[in-house]
Amino acid sequence: MKTFFIAILAFINVVAFASEGNKSAKKAKAQTFGEKISKSKAIDAKELPSLMEGKEKESFKITGKINEVCQVKGCWLTVDLGDGKQMRMTFKDYGFFVPKDAPGKTFYAQGEAKVKTTSVDMLRHYAEDAGKSKEEIEAINTPKKELVFVAKGVIVE
Repeated sequence: MKTFFIAILAFINVVAFASEGNKSAKKAKAQTFGEKISKSKAIDAKELPSLMEGKEKESFKITGKINEVCQVKGCWLTVDLGDGKQMRMTFKDYGFFVPKDAPGKTFYAQGEAKVKTTSVDMLRHYAEDAGKSKEEIEAINTPKKELVFVAKGVIVE
């Protein structure tokens, strides 16, 4: 009987410990970078191209999936805009970075969308940061007019 009682107590401890571990895992699931933001009222990033028609810059709170992250520091990420298009997201004043293992995760970001022309040198720099081959980097030879996003705060889940 004493052995049975000890076994029951051990089982309860294991269950309680596992439950506490799950709570910690859930708490650690979402990470915030930069300014604290909320997830409420975020629009799908795929809506940005149509919302930006005729505008040079506009503030938004967006959400979507992370495609790629700078493998040097985590200083930028790319977001799928649909139709084979991507948008690069950088972080206000180079003030924070995101984890390099974030591709495939969901993000929420608040900041400013802009239409700008990215120089050949910067495009090559981004390709190098992404680990592209020397041939792929050298093949970049024209500037690119594109939609970009400068985030002041990001949540990664």
